[in-house]
Amino acid sequence: MNESHNVTQILKQVEAGDPSSAEALLPIVYEELRRVAAEKLTQEKPGQTLQATALVHEAWLRLVDVDYVQHWSSRRHFFGAAAEAMRRILVDKARRRKRLKHGGDRQQITIQLAALSAAKDGDSLVETLDEALSRFEQVDAVACELVKLRYFAGLSLADAGKALELSSRTADRIWAYAKAWLLREIQREASESS
Repeated sequence: MNESHNVTQILKQVEAGDPSSAEALLPIVYEELRRVAAEKLTQEKPGQTLQATALVHEAWLRLVDVDYVQHWSSRRHFFGAAAEAMRRILVDKARRRKRLKHGGDRQQITIQLAALSAAKDGDSLVETLDEALSRFEQVDAVACELVKLRYFAGLSLADAGKALELSSRTADRIWAYAKAWLLREIQREASESS
């Protein structure tokens, strides 16, 4: 009851416009907000990249927005508003992923490279990869260069992206595209030689 009373008192101070009270509120409610966020994320489809901590932080920013005065009558009202903010964030992210601009028309696939390497011996796989890379270079030279830096130079994705002056998101997207393209070509080659 004491914690509930403290939260209600701090919420009244936030409503009154005391900026320091918002800082005092977060440590008290953080764990419960994180639990709510984790629960919301378990209800999402697999492939959700947002973590509970990030969801709490994004919701927190919406809850204590200094340009918009919040009116919470109680602890329960505050947590209801937090849950609603989290729901809106997840809905916004889902809508964004569906947009064509963000790859909404693309089908997500999982690449199982272990099965591929078991089907071919090491030398044959390297030769097949080399042939596929030669074809890939004609299709997308930047993506091909990223693969070479990752596969042959052993650079991390972040380092390879920096070397090619790509943002981390662009490097991630190109790497996923390149793996899928090359896997398809190598599998096609393997099925034709069988």
